[in-house]
Amino acid sequence: MNARSGARPLRRLVVLRHAKSAWPAGVPDHLRPLAPRGLRDAPAAGTALAEADSLPDLALCSTAVRARQTWELASAQWGTPPPVRYEPRLYAADVADLLDAVHQVPHEVETLLVVGHNPGLEELVLELAGDSLDDALDEVRVKFPTSAIAVLAWHGRTWQDLTPGTALLTGLTVPRGKKK
Repeated sequence: MNARSGARPLRRLVVLRHAKSAWPAGVPDHLRPLAPRGLRDAPAAGTALAEADSLPDLALCSTAVRARQTWELASAQWGTPPPVRYEPRLYAADVADLLDAVHQVPHEVETLLVVGHNPGLEELVLELAGDSLDDALDEVRVKFPTSAIAVLAWHGRTWQDLTPGTALLTGLTVPRGKKK
């Protein structure tokens, strides 16, 4: 079946937790930058997304400095980064806030990247994944560390079709950059 005859296209939601952040004294949480390890890991995340053929058509990114830096360093690893929308509501977002942002994505977008924070991202993956390949879902239940990338696949005509338990967790990786 093709799209015209009613097939529901395969869509992918790629969830990227920001890279390791620093905790400078006197800096508000929203303004915390990446730590040296985060500055190494964020480009590794971009490389991992490219190697896994998981490059997005659109990115939604938290406005927090550490999330923005993660996006900038990761997307710099690609030839032409896709458009990005910086979403204030992704900072400290819960599952409902995250799903609301995803549900507003245009139907033309087949692969969406969300760059944000825990615990919201971990809870989103657990809420959406009805199953996983290998032990990926069990791994997320244990920990969704900084720089973790989860890839959820599902069939739907629009992003509003993405509801709890309807996705398959097809990939989970935690890229780490090499120390210089």
